[in-house]
Amino acid sequence: MEITYLKGVGPKRAELYKKLRIETVEGLTELYPRDYVDFTNTKSIREAEIGEICAFRAVVASKRYPSGYSGRVSVYKALLTDGEGEITAVFFNSQYTFDRLNLNQEYIFYGKIGGDLMGLQISSPQFVLPNEEGLIPKYPLTAGLTNAAVIANMKTALALVKRGETFPEKLTERFGLLGADEAMRKIHFPKSREEYQAARKRLVFEELLTLKLGLSQLKNRGKTLSGAVMTDVDMNRFYASLPFIPTNAQLNAVNDCIKDMKRLFPMNRLIQGDVGSGKTLVAAAAAYFARCNGFTTLVMAPTEVLARQHYDTFTGFLEPLGVTIGLLSGSMSAAEKKKMRNAAESGEIEVLIGTHALIQKSVEIKRLGLVIVDEQHRFGVGQRSALAEKGANPHIMAMSATPIPRTLALIVYGDLDVSILNEMPKGRIPIKTYAVDSSFRTRVYNFIKKHIAAGRQAFIVCPRVEQSETDQSDKKSAIEYYNKLTAGEFAGIPTGLLYGKMKQADKDAVMNDFRDNKLKLLISTTVIEVGIDVPNAVVMLIENAEQFGLSQLHQLRGRVGRGSAESFCILMTDSKSEYTRARTKAMVETADGYKIADIDLQLRGPGNFFGREQSGLPPMRVADLADDAGQLDEIDGLASEILRTDARLEKNENAGLRANVAKLFGGVDEYGWN
Repeated sequence: MEITYLKGVGPKRAELYKKLRIETVEGLTELYPRDYVDFTNTKSIREAEIGEICAFRAVVASKRYPSGYSGRVSVYKALLTDGEGEITAVFFNSQYTFDRLNLNQEYIFYGKIGGDLMGLQISSPQFVLPNEEGLIPKYPLTAGLTNAAVIANMKTALALVKRGETFPEKLTERFGLLGADEAMRKIHFPKSREEYQAARKRLVFEELLTLKLGLSQLKNRGKTLSGAVMTDVDMNRFYASLPFIPTNAQLNAVNDCIKDMKRLFPMNRLIQGDVGSGKTLVAAAAAYFARCNGFTTLVMAPTEVLARQHYDTFTGFLEPLGVTIGLLSGSMSAAEKKKMRNAAESGEIEVLIGTHALIQKSVEIKRLGLVIVDEQHRFGVGQRSALAEKGANPHIMAMSATPIPRTLALIVYGDLDVSILNEMPKGRIPIKTYAVDSSFRTRVYNFIKKHIAAGRQAFIVCPRVEQSETDQSDKKSAIEYYNKLTAGEFAGIPTGLLYGKMKQADKDAVMNDFRDNKLKLLISTTVIEVGIDVPNAVVMLIENAEQFGLSQLHQLRGRVGRGSAESFCILMTDSKSEYTRARTKAMVETADGYKIADIDLQLRGPGNFFGREQSGLPPMRVADLADDAGQLDEIDGLASEILRTDARLEKNENAGLRANVAKLFGGVDEYGWN
């Protein structure tokens, strides 16, 4: 049912809901609260502390309407008491709300406590009658859509919609779960924390099981298809051409790939390794193996800078062995692109490297046998599926430098086999990491200048691009900071600026100049987080380090220490919180990305371990892969149990599960569940 049929939703509000991707009444019921106002946990007025957000019961002792106007603001005041303490409620330009308060009536009020020694005050509190006690939902909103409007529309929608059960009855009983319809109602308007927890448990369980079932089916789907089946090749020629000895972890990963590529069904493998662990060597070895079997390889990177970097690296590894390498990128002219596509189509190019442009249907590749995707977490499972359709179901290798705890890997990499590079190449010097406050700023700047004078390069990373008008703190803005430093401490030193909203061509120009040593210092936001390889860069200063996630700090640190010289990472923060201390201590004491990922997960508590936009997964409405990691082992086992007896979810009892999978992954056709 279209949402415009819902009472209280006209064309204008329907357009606002459309911005939230809601077009039906059923879709509205799946707009789950992002938080709640808790009217169930009250305290006395005397217990309330200034600055605290809390709920309290009180009677309206008196009301005072404005006697005049202060500019355009009308101030309404009510004196509230619980018999032991008093507090003044203040409402600005809100006569309608103020009129709802009745003298001598008790309410439950909620808001932030203010005031001073003269008395307590609460501004524009929310309030309900005692018999309305419960958790009031706070919904995701868009400009023009109020929370009160969504609550009213949601109550109307819930009266019309009854959600069908999607779980087999034995599952709800076995795991003590609410039914689907009951969970939907209680997640919106729980009467207590216990009701909320029970509703959330059911919805999280359903989401994670659906996700795991879908990813497992993706993983198994290819096993019914024939890929580019390959045969043994003598790899000694490849290894003999290398200027270094590969690690055992690299050799094992190459062998895993070769074994997969010799099977009757396509490889679907992730090469996961910490920054600097040598994933590109494994990719080059697999491409060489494919070429010796007469197949072409496609290498795809998330940015043009990384694509060019891969082009240089693959050329170094493979061109001496007679392999032809090509680059296809967005900045090339139409004629250059056409020429490169023709070369790929004719088989003249044996390894083609590029960006998202390679997914386009216009790119056809002769005898495509292997697809390599760099930074896997930036590509969704649907994009991997699109790549798999090029050629005769080619083998797929994904690479990621984002270490994550094993429990999360069960979901995030659920459609892939995994090889882990847990050794660093010989000769790699550990990066020295220091945590300092801003009193060390002059010393740190002099340290950077000393290394630049010695012919080296440096990064300075800032968390923001521009200062917020509402934030007067001293958090560094990359643009303002760049202007300040180039006119002051680093005047005369060739310095570049890099941030996310720059045009891609401008980003590429800056990075190329930095890589070519034309720029000595690069001031940047986190766009340098992944993959940029400048061996001559030996110092990184990260401003306001408390603003970054721990795993993100580790990724940033990996941009230095990529050459043979000793390298340094300096975390600057004035935060004295225990949380910040624990994080900086972890960074200083360990360089192991997997240990850091575990610490990050432990420290963060509620919140996303990695941004949902980077997880490469379908969007979760309720579940959080960090908060709900404890359930993943159980759900992983249950998904395997279900698919053992019903691999395609064709049994009647699993019809709801199958429908959930198709809905979450965007339809059965895209993912091959026909």
